[in-house]
Parts: sequence; structure tokens; C-alpha cells
Amino acid sequence: MPFTICPFDHRVIAAGSLSITTGIAVFTTYKWLSERRRKAQSNVYESEKLVNEYLAFHFANEKNIRLDLIPASALDFPKRCADLCLKHSETLLKFNSVSRALDIGCAVGRSSFELARKFQEVIGIDYSQAFVDACQQLKDQDSRVYFITDEGELTTGCSAKVAEGIDKSRCSFQQGDACDLPHDIGKFGCVLAANLICRLHTPVDFLNRMADLVIPGGILVITSPYTFLEEFTPKSNWLGGYIGKDNKPVTGKMTLKKVLGPAFDLVDEVDMPFSIRETARKNQLTVAEATVWRRKNV
Repeated sequence: MPFTICPFDHRVIAAGSLSITTGIAVFTTYKWLSERRRKAQSNVYESEKLVNEYLAFHFANEKNIRLDLIPASALDFPKRCADLCLKHSETLLKFNSVSRALDIGCAVGRSSFELARKFQEVIGIDYSQAFVDACQQLKDQDSRVYFITDEGELTTGCSAKVAEGIDKSRCSFQQGDACDLPHDIGKFGCVLAANLICRLHTPVDFLNRMADLVIPGGILVITSPYTFLEEFTPKSNWLGGYIGKDNKPVTGKMTLKKVLGPAFDLVDEVDMPFSIRETARKNQLTVAEATVWRRKNV
């Protein structure tokens, strides 16, 4: 049975009386609310500045970043995420015919391309059309020019390039909502959700879908710094970071175990530092936790 944190999202009910029922009226209301949220957040996800920052996050190298200001362990986060997926998928890729991977929240695509080193088909999905367009340009043209901010209005032009030896034709990209994935998307041997769950409106809906998407023996990799914010997620939908009804702290990891536990085994936990460059002297240094889950044979 799908896990539910809270039976009602009171903010949504107050805005549009969204109840858990069936019928055209409810479906229409849900779509209207989704569209309203999409428009409200469009400035967050679609800005050229953010696209440039994420292209740097995914593809920048020592020529673009002052390594003396950033720990080496914080570089190449998207590649390290893909490497973690591939490490835990080795047996599956040898003996299972489902060589498909899903990179949900793919941003500008580095992890998707890296997964294509081993998986025959990789689907990258992101909420931002601007990110999806960047992915498609990298697939079609091998590279894309972007600009990193040095100071104020001063910028430096850089080039994002997909690594040689990767068959980009294995990758496809589309805009989509992680909480409302297509029902015909199929099954996957590996699903990667990197720094996604604390940026979803209803993250438990995403987690409840995972048992249907990952084949038995398949891998689900979730990374998160557990930075839940009401800007992205109504507090009633947070996976953690609050005091529960028993007056005890509830953490994001606790809820992951509760929701995923019936269908998945937790097989690995890794600290994953990463840095997002804003200017030549300003970098966001964060440590996400990666949890690796293997689908049970049930």
C-alpha cells in the first residue's frame, strides 16, 4: 500500500478543494494546480543564469574552477552519481535484459550521458524545459557554450562537452513532473534521483512510484542534502526536518526507510560533497547523502 505522510495538503485544499477521489473534475483541478505551480516557479527553473550555473556544475573542469578554493572531492558530482549507479548495477547489466536507466531530475544531463556508457537506453527527465533544451543541444551538437560569472557583470565563456566514447544516441530527454511520471514509461534497471526529493511538491508520490518503475534486483539511487524548504514543498509534505506527532524528530532518511522499506533493501550509504559555482570567489559547498536501494524480489 502506498505510504502517505499526511492525508490532506490543507494549503491545496484551501486553494482548490483537491481531494483524493476519481473523476474528470478532480483530474482537471490537479492539472490546474500543477500548471499554477509551474508558472509560479518558472523564474526559478528557467533562467539563463541558472542554466549557466548548472552547465558549470555538470561540465566545468580545472580550467574553469579554482581548485585551491574547492575540495577536490566536491568536483564531478553528476559523474560520481552515475558511477555509483553503475557500480551497483554491474551484476544486473551482466545477467538481465532490461538495460534501461532513468535519470529523473537530470538537469543539464551529465549523469544521463555517463549512464549511457553501460546502459543501452537512458531517459533523462527534468521539470525545466530550459534544462531539457540544454541536454538536447549537447546530444545533437556534442557541446554548448555557456558563461560563468567572475564578478558582477564580468563573465568568462566556457564550453560544455560530452565525454568521448559515450554513445549519445542511447539518451533521450523530456520535460516532466517527477510526481506525475507517464504511466507508459516502462521498467528500469536503474533509477537515479540526484538532489531531487527536497525540491518536489509531493515527494512521497514520487517515492511511492518507485516500486513500479524498478525491476526486481534493480537499483534506485537517491542523493539529497535534505534541505526541505516551503518555497518548493509545503511543510505538510516534507519527508523530514520536523517534530513528529510523538514529539520526536523526523528526518528525511527515516521517511525514506519507511516508504521504500517494503519494496527495497538499503544496500549502501555514501556522503557526496558537491559545489555549485556562483562567482569566481563564491561557491555553494554542500554534502548530500547518497542512499542506494535494491528492489526486492517480491
